[in-house]
Amino acid sequence: MLYLSRVRLRTVLLTAVVFVFSIWLTGEAFSADTKSESSGDKKKESPQEASKKIPLPPFATVNGVDIDFQDYRMDMLQAIKSRFYHGKIPEGKMASLQREIGQDIVDKVLLIKEAKKRGIEPDKAGVQKILDSYDKQYANNERWKKERKDILPLLRKKLEEDSVFKILEKQVKESPNPTEAEIRNYYDTHHEKFTEPEQVRVSVILLSVDPSSSKEVWEQAEKEAKDIVKRLRGGASFADMAKLHSSDPSAEKGGDMGYLHRGMLADTVHAALDKISVGEITDPVVTLQGVGIFRLEDRKEAVINAYDNVRERARGLLLRELSDKVWNDLKADLRGKADIKINESYYMPMPKEGEGTGGEGATENEHQHGG
Repeated sequence: MLYLSRVRLRTVLLTAVVFVFSIWLTGEAFSADTKSESSGDKKKESPQEASKKIPLPPFATVNGVDIDFQDYRMDMLQAIKSRFYHGKIPEGKMASLQREIGQDIVDKVLLIKEAKKRGIEPDKAGVQKILDSYDKQYANNERWKKERKDILPLLRKKLEEDSVFKILEKQVKESPNPTEAEIRNYYDTHHEKFTEPEQVRVSVILLSVDPSSSKEVWEQAEKEAKDIVKRLRGGASFADMAKLHSSDPSAEKGGDMGYLHRGMLADTVHAALDKISVGEITDPVVTLQGVGIFRLEDRKEAVINAYDNVRERARGLLLRELSDKVWNDLKADLRGKADIKINESYYMPMPKEGEGTGGEGATENEHQHGG
């Protein structure tokens, strides 16, 4: 994000660097204009078209310097692209994302100003290396050749300000090494971070059902599963029944899935396993893949790792928390001293409590028997 002393130049820089440089080289952003000019058929702008070129009110003003709406817009687009699959934002998340990105923009303006106040110089060699790579990458691009002289100074300024921001962040986050007592205290007060989760060794008999199957097909599978449970509880071998009936890859091993920790199976499966003891089997459990019957072979309780075995990890986690705190404290301090005005008309209203919390779908790390 750019921080400039002149409001107008800031807008020009944003447009030239963020928008033009990313899209302009391909010609996509100006394809319609190019066709119009080449054909010589330049139409007169309508009042509606002309109104679109009227500058929007600034997104925010920080210590008298405007942050152009396009700064905010481009950062929002980048955040959506990088954080959400196919750029689709879960329901109810847009409003909070807007405010998060808006705050990040304001913070970066303040932090770049702070970096300059501290006399931090950009890594000019690193900046030049990036610029040289652009020259090499676009050496045969006619538009780059034509406009390079104009775009290069703007791009250099953007890269230099990014550089001082990163240097400031690195300097601020360089916290002193914690003492042994501090590391030990962190371990003692954060046992949950150093605990091996409970593990269960499970065997399964899976009667596969296509998720799109009719209700009758699912009911038939459940009926068959109940019959298998009855036979198992009557003394039939689980391993033999798994080899005969199960469609899970573990069937050839008698249904043995090995040790699994909580989260690797669907909540409904874990709930069923929690109700039984080692050696017992569950009632039929409906999963995404079909109807499963699970046997609990063994249970390993959660165990807290000994301090000596996780000391380095505890030290690393503590260092990260300390450095993040110092960085966040600096941002809060700069905000408190700054005159910040954000045009919240650019934000969507925050959803009311209990609204807009759905639509996130299943996570990608669900086990194959997730429900």
